[in-house]
Amino acid sequence: MTIDQARFRETLSYLLDETFEQVRGIYLDKGTSLFETLATISAEEASIPVGGKCGTLAAQVEHVRFYLDVFEKYMLGEQVGELDWDEIWRSVQGVSAEQWEESQVALRSTYERVRATMLSIDDWDGQYALGGAIGIIAHTAYHLGEIRQALCTLRD
Repeated sequence: MTIDQARFRETLSYLLDETFEQVRGIYLDKGTSLFETLATISAEEASIPVGGKCGTLAAQVEHVRFYLDVFEKYMLGEQVGELDWDEIWRSVQGVSAEQWEESQVALRSTYERVRATMLSIDDWDGQYALGGAIGIIAHTAYHLGEIRQALCTLRD
């Protein structure tokens, strides 16, 4: 079975919108996309280790941005080399209001670049493109869930 490339890109676009920008009702509740959620979080909240010992929401955001950078390269078949996936969790702690804003702007910029890359791929039969695209959506949706669950704890 062959999937029409244009239809696949359209579906991919919807899933990216749902996860990152604005809920369309595919799998999230209204107002709960990543950027909609982040807009409700203060720098103070983003700086609190969840449960007193886990990563901060600021670290979650930086981790998602790092993942997007890495998987964009992966989708394009570029070598990513040895990566320290734990470095962000060790190093990103508290953030000022300015740092929190900069982190969100950097995430959005990275997302927009990766989204454009994904939607410009013409051949999804390559070794890494499809897995990378699905990985980005699944991984980001997972961390969005982590962030939303953390907010229940932080705002209790």
